[in-house]
Amino acid sequence: MSQQNLPAPDPGQVILIDKPLTWTSFDVANKLKYACKFKKIGHAGTLDPLATGLLILCTGKMTKQIDQYQAQEKEYTGTLVLGKTTPSVDLETEFDAEFDTSAITAEQVVAAARQLTGEILQVPPIYSAVRVNGERLYEKARRGETTDQIDGGIKSRQVIVGAFDVNTDRFPEVDFRIVCSKGTYIRSLVRDLGLLLNNGAYMSALRRTRIGNFRVDDADTIDSFIAKCRPQLPASTTL
Repeated sequence: MSQQNLPAPDPGQVILIDKPLTWTSFDVANKLKYACKFKKIGHAGTLDPLATGLLILCTGKMTKQIDQYQAQEKEYTGTLVLGKTTPSVDLETEFDAEFDTSAITAEQVVAAARQLTGEILQVPPIYSAVRVNGERLYEKARRGETTDQIDGGIKSRQVIVGAFDVNTDRFPEVDFRIVCSKGTYIRSLVRDLGLLLNNGAYMSALRRTRIGNFRVDDADTIDSFIAKCRPQLPASTTL
């Protein structure tokens, strides 16, 4: 085949998916890879299995843009619950402590959230993918190690929280909206808000609504995207 007749290289594409509950980000990438026959695919920012919402995936040559998308500002909505804690700060693990919330006022919750706004130092949760001494923290946590038992501890990192809006109408459930920089752990904000109130808190729901200018309202479900990509596959590869 002459140089002129060679097919043009695949430029790749950016895919917006509304990640469903319990799926890992890898699950979504793997599903699309095989269903749509992508040779190369990656996601731009992990979402926990117990979170839903916007997941950006890049295919082909667009995978070179992944770091650029990961670095963009993110927006989340969700619900935290005061008065109880779990080791993972969400519902992945069982409750390990309970607190009286009767003395907490709405004004105190707003003030605590305000203290966690701006440039702050944040310690990642022990149930996270951060590597310490070559091992993921969640692997240590699942073996029963606590923060105090980790050699060298968990180092804090500087993040920017542009907004931490709270609504206490359903107290002790607190609905929130958070706008933050890359690397921010929402579960750490929830944990720290509980500590600032001399109480405890865990996250019961989380949804990523925006990454940069990309919004979850413009995203496909996994099934709807696969339905759109399959008619474009050659007949011999259609599942």
